[in-house]
Amino acid sequence: MIVLYFYTTAGCHLCEQAEVLLNELASHVQLDITIVDIATDEKLIEQYGVRIPVVKRLDVPDDLGWPFDYGQLKAYLSLN
Repeated sequence: MIVLYFYTTAGCHLCEQAEVLLNELASHVQLDITIVDIATDEKLIEQYGVRIPVVKRLDVPDDLGWPFDYGQLKAYLSLN
């Protein structure tokens, strides 16, 4: 199982698009996705505010910030 954080916030239309991609992928691959609303933490706003949506694997140092497509998401998760 791949464990992910999905950094997002309410009212973010790009985040909604990314969530569709994540849900599509989750229908094929077992994912444990923790949704993190960056609006709850000033450090998260500073770190991700202009980059959301962001997907972060817990077992690798890099993250994947928007824009990304389904293929890039699969590649980031090493599913290609």
